[in-house]
Amino acid sequence: MSLRPPFSRIVQKLPPTGPFVPPEAIERKTGKKLALRLGANESSFGVSPLALQAMKEAIQHVPWYGDAENYDLRQALARQLAVGMDNIVIGSGIDELLGLTVRLFLNPGDTVVTSTGAYPTFDYHVEGYGGHIHYVPYRHEKNDLQGLAEAAKQKKARIVYLANPDNPTGTIHTPGDLKSFIAQIPPDCLLILDEAYGEFAPDEAILPMDPSDPRVIRMRTFSKAYGMAGARIGYAVSERKTIAAFEKIRNHFGVNNIAQAGALAALQDREFLQKVVREVAEGRREYDQLAKDLGLSTIPSVTNFVTFNMGSDESARAVINALSERGVFVRRPETPPFNRYIRVTVGTPAERAQFSDIFREEVHKRL
Repeated sequence: MSLRPPFSRIVQKLPPTGPFVPPEAIERKTGKKLALRLGANESSFGVSPLALQAMKEAIQHVPWYGDAENYDLRQALARQLAVGMDNIVIGSGIDELLGLTVRLFLNPGDTVVTSTGAYPTFDYHVEGYGGHIHYVPYRHEKNDLQGLAEAAKQKKARIVYLANPDNPTGTIHTPGDLKSFIAQIPPDCLLILDEAYGEFAPDEAILPMDPSDPRVIRMRTFSKAYGMAGARIGYAVSERKTIAAFEKIRNHFGVNNIAQAGALAALQDREFLQKVVREVAEGRREYDQLAKDLGLSTIPSVTNFVTFNMGSDESARAVINALSERGVFVRRPETPPFNRYIRVTVGTPAERAQFSDIFREEVHKRL
């Protein structure tokens, strides 16, 4: 007789690991501290001084639950985005919001459509709720919008996932391209538009905010440009009935008051945000030049990372292993054709100089 309650059939079929190996696990495995942490697209530029002060003051309220309605933050976001408060839901980062959205719209056995090699946390949630994933290859190192739309029709998909700007490529589609894409999606299919890196892109490159279409839910975060990845806070914008449905399933006290206070203050410090965006743009230019100096190429990026083309899977694997031995944490996508690339976060000037020296040495060894 079994003394262990059985796991669900869905869970029994899942692989034992999550979508990412955290840098802390790398440190535990090697027994060494990382010299450069440039693999998770965290911000090396810290948080706004206003946000830091607000979070310090909020620490005194740690004994309290955070505001379950996230009222002040939703109000501030509504003003900034020119939408209603009831068009916004707050969550503990886009990762949680992806899981909640999959839970809202996906039945076990339903199909979703995404790009091959796109953000794996979305896949993680889909599989965790018993969904099937249909992959569409990238086209010329960008999400294939036509291919995604056609697959959504053919597979009768419940959800299409698109990161724009994209991860892991850093590329972006224009608002005109996105409008045409949305028009082609079946009327009963939801588009998740992940805009985690949107603050780094030019304003004119971002689709204007219009929450009236119930087929689209847009997700943004304070983890990247705002430098608050560890606070775990993000938000989604959509039509009112869609947002209201989150109230049925979300963790109402899942966003702590320190994160809420920091995010609210961060929104008020536009000068700091603009400085980070300028610094990152300069860093992207430096990385592009580094690649040229070494006879390599990069994918043009509008994010806080640059993807280096190492020419082959073998070369990319060798270089990333060598970097890891020297305490440099960067990522290499596992899915072809991007397994020949190395993705590197734009760090501070000092971090970029250190990375450049090490990267040059390791690449020169293999020329």
